[in-house]
Amino acid sequence: MTNPIDHLGTEHRRRATRNLLSKAIGEFAHERLLAPAQIGDHCVLAAGDERYLFKALRLALDHWAVDADSLRREGADGGALPLDAAEFFIAFKAELGLSDEFLPVYLEEVAGTVNRGAYQLARRLSSADDLVDAGFQEVEAAMTGGHPCFVAGSGRLGFTSTDCLDFAPEAEAGVRLLWIAALRRHAMFTAAAELEADWLVQTQLDSEARDRFALVLAGRGLTYDDVHLIPVHPWQWHNKTSTTFADEIAEGRLMMLGETRDEYQAQQSNRMFFNRSRPETDYVKTALSVLNVGFMRGLSTEYMEVTPAINDYVADLVHGDPTLKESGVTVLRERAAVGYRHPAYTASAPNGSPYRKMLAALWRESPVPRLAQGEKAVTMASLLHVDAAGRPFASALIERSGLAADEWLRRYLEAYLVPLVHCLYKYGLVFRPNGENVILVLRGGRVARVFLKDIGEEVAILDPSMPVPPGAERVRAEVPDDVRTLSILTDVVDCFLRFLAAILHADGVLDERDYWRTAAASIKRYQAEHPELAEEFERFDLFEDTFTLSCLNRLQLKNNQQMMGQENQEESLVCAGRLDNPLAPWR
Repeated sequence: MTNPIDHLGTEHRRRATRNLLSKAIGEFAHERLLAPAQIGDHCVLAAGDERYLFKALRLALDHWAVDADSLRREGADGGALPLDAAEFFIAFKAELGLSDEFLPVYLEEVAGTVNRGAYQLARRLSSADDLVDAGFQEVEAAMTGGHPCFVAGSGRLGFTSTDCLDFAPEAEAGVRLLWIAALRRHAMFTAAAELEADWLVQTQLDSEARDRFALVLAGRGLTYDDVHLIPVHPWQWHNKTSTTFADEIAEGRLMMLGETRDEYQAQQSNRMFFNRSRPETDYVKTALSVLNVGFMRGLSTEYMEVTPAINDYVADLVHGDPTLKESGVTVLRERAAVGYRHPAYTASAPNGSPYRKMLAALWRESPVPRLAQGEKAVTMASLLHVDAAGRPFASALIERSGLAADEWLRRYLEAYLVPLVHCLYKYGLVFRPNGENVILVLRGGRVARVFLKDIGEEVAILDPSMPVPPGAERVRAEVPDDVRTLSILTDVVDCFLRFLAAILHADGVLDERDYWRTAAASIKRYQAEHPELAEEFERFDLFEDTFTLSCLNRLQLKNNQQMMGQENQEESLVCAGRLDNPLAPWR
C-alpha cells in the first residue's frame, strides 16, 4: 500500500468505525459512564432523538462484550442512520464529561484510531492460525486492538498519513534512525555498571557506521571521547530537533552524523524500535513529540538519568529470588540512557513539561539471545488479538498446544500472574504488566515463561521497609493499604485478564467461571507454598469481595493531553465505585 489514503474506502472505514464504537460502548458501560437499558434481546442507549441498539454478553467484572455486527443507530422515526464516530462522542459529550477544551482533541484521536483500524483491515492481515507460526515481529505488527481499555488508543497526533505508513507499527516498515553527536558538557549518558565505556559505539553501531561517524567527528576536531551519541526518530528530527534545537546545531553543540545500515521496526508503543538487521542487539527507545493516549511521548533527560540504576535494582531482585527463578521470569533491562539538556528549556520549562522531553533515548535488552531452541517470543497483547474472521489468537494457541483450555490457562498464569503476586507480597514491588509491557515465551503453543519490560517508568516499591539503593529512590511510592492490591486486581485482573476471559468464553473455549476458578487456584497454590507470607496475604487480600473500579478512559476524557502526573500517579486515579471480584468465590 503506497498511497497513504488507499485504505479509506467506505467498506474499511465503516467496519473500523463499527469496531471502535462497539469498544467504546463496552468500556464506557464498564466504567459506568453510559448505562445501556435492556429492551427485549437488545441493549439500548438513547442520545436525544437518536438511539443505539446492540447485543452484548454481560460477564464478570461488569464486562460488556458488545457484538459489533449487531450495532445500529436509529433516528427519531426509527429509520437507520449511518454510524459516525464523531457524532457518537458529540451526542454523549455530557455523559462522558468531555469539556469544550478537550472534545476536539479527543475527536482527532478517535479519527486517528479509526484510521489505523481501516488501514489494518485493508492490509488483510494473517489469520490467527497463521500467526501461531509467525515470527516475533510479524506478530507485533499484526496487532489490531491497541490497549484493551482505551477507546482512543491510536491517535498519534502529529503524524501525517505518510508518517503512519513510514513509522506506525502496523505498517511493518523498516526505519533507519538518525544519529547525532552532543558535546558531553551539555549531555548526559548513563549505563549499567557492567557496560564498558565504549559499549554503545562498539555494540550499537556496525563497523561501517563507527568509521564513518568517526570521520565526521574528526572533521570537527573531535573524537568519540568528546561526545555522547543520541539516536533520533526521523520524525522527531524533521519536526522538532532540526528547528527547536537549531541554535544548538548552529553553535556546534549538536552535530548530525547520519544513518546506520541497521533497519529497525517500530513496536506497539510507536517510539520503541526493534533492530531487524541485528535482532540480538538492544531495542532503542526514542523521544517522539507525538500526542498518543493521554501523553506527549517524549523522554525526559532527567528521568532517564537514573533509569539504568532502577533497572539493575529490579533485575537483581527478580533474578535473585528463588521463587521467581523457578518461574523463569526475566527482566529486560533498560541498561543505558542518553539525553541532551537544552539550556533554554531546562531553565524555563517545569519538570514534566514536553519541552524537557524532546531529545533523549534509551537502550533495552533484546529477548532474542535469551530464547532457547524451540522457543519463540510474542507480545502478550497477542492473547487479546482476534483476526478478521473472528478467530482469537489465544484459541489458536490452545489448539496448537494440545492441552485442555484450563490447563493451558494454568500454565500461562503460573508464568505471568504468580510472579507478579509474589513480587507484591515479598517485596511490595509492582509493575504495569499490560499486554504491551510483557513478552511471552511460547513452546509448542504453550506459555513457558515471560519477559517483563518497560521497567524505569512503570515499577514502584510500595513497602516502606524495603531497602532501595541510592539512585533508585524514585521507585518509592506511599499508598494506602487498600491501593496495593490494585496492582493485581486492577492492572492485571480488570485491565487484562478480564478481556482474555471474555474472548475465550465467547469463543466457547473456556467458560468464564472455569477461567476465574483456575486463576484463583493459581494464587491459592502459591499462597499455600509460602506460609511465611501469611500475614501479608491477610493484610493485602486478593480475594476480597469487591475492589475499587479504577477508570482509564475517564482519565483520558478528563484531560487527554496529560492524563496523570508521572510522579504522583496514584493521586491522579479516577474511580467509579467498586467491582465484584471474580476471584472471591474461591476464597
